[in-house]
Amino acid sequence: MYGYVCDLVTCAAILNVFNLVHTTEDFKTKNNMPIVKYPRTVEPLWIEWDRKAQKCGLRHTIYAVNRDHYTGEWLDNLKHGKGTQTWKSTGAIYNGDWKFGKRDGYGTYSIPDPVTKEYKKVYSGWWKNDKKCGYGIKFYSDMEYYEGEWSGGKRSGWGRMYYKDGSIYEGQWLEDQHSGQGMLRLTNENRYEGTWKDGKKHGLGKFFYLNKGQLFEGFWVADFPKCGTMLDFGREEAPTPTQYPIPKIELANPDDVLEEAQAMLDNSQE
Repeated sequence: MYGYVCDLVTCAAILNVFNLVHTTEDFKTKNNMPIVKYPRTVEPLWIEWDRKAQKCGLRHTIYAVNRDHYTGEWLDNLKHGKGTQTWKSTGAIYNGDWKFGKRDGYGTYSIPDPVTKEYKKVYSGWWKNDKKCGYGIKFYSDMEYYEGEWSGGKRSGWGRMYYKDGSIYEGQWLEDQHSGQGMLRLTNENRYEGTWKDGKKHGLGKFFYLNKGQLFEGFWVADFPKCGTMLDFGREEAPTPTQYPIPKIELANPDDVLEEAQAMLDNSQE
């Protein structure tokens, strides 16, 4: 009985060895093909460096060759989102929205004061394609600034300009010039209300001489009145009124003139 069991074990072992050898031979037969080795492709270092240099999302300060620097958000290696740009040559700073590398959205542009070195706001408002566009305020000096609409970096649309001599213009603009309907109020409270073209009074308009109590109403060409009427206007309250009021123009015998005109009309109809 014992010998019979040993024979079974021996037979099983021999069978396993036979199967292993047979399987190995089949594998060698099926895969008896030459092995081709391809050379490993080595990527140039500049490609790796360029990939690492690609900017997307929020990044730390990036310096340009001319030492301008930007801190903020990026998209596809372009300034995009919120960010701050500083120009080394002028010291100017823009802080606001960017879109594909250009100022676009709301932002503030400031420059340093040449004496105090403190930053002074120059423009605060909306931008499009790197230019002022939409509503914004620009400070030309401490006493002179504009608030209103912009287009293509120029005052266009409705706006109000405060000049350093104290005068104020409020109305329509086109290409940085008064154009359309607007009012100019001078420091002595005299004012012009009417049409403008290329920054000059042009077309129908009224000029109120409040200092002497008179009103001119008529047609203007290139800042000069061409024809119109002059009337007394608030002469009693004027600080420096004219010595004499403007006399009224009246017909000596209006009834006779009317009668004569009626007779001429009747004769023409006969």
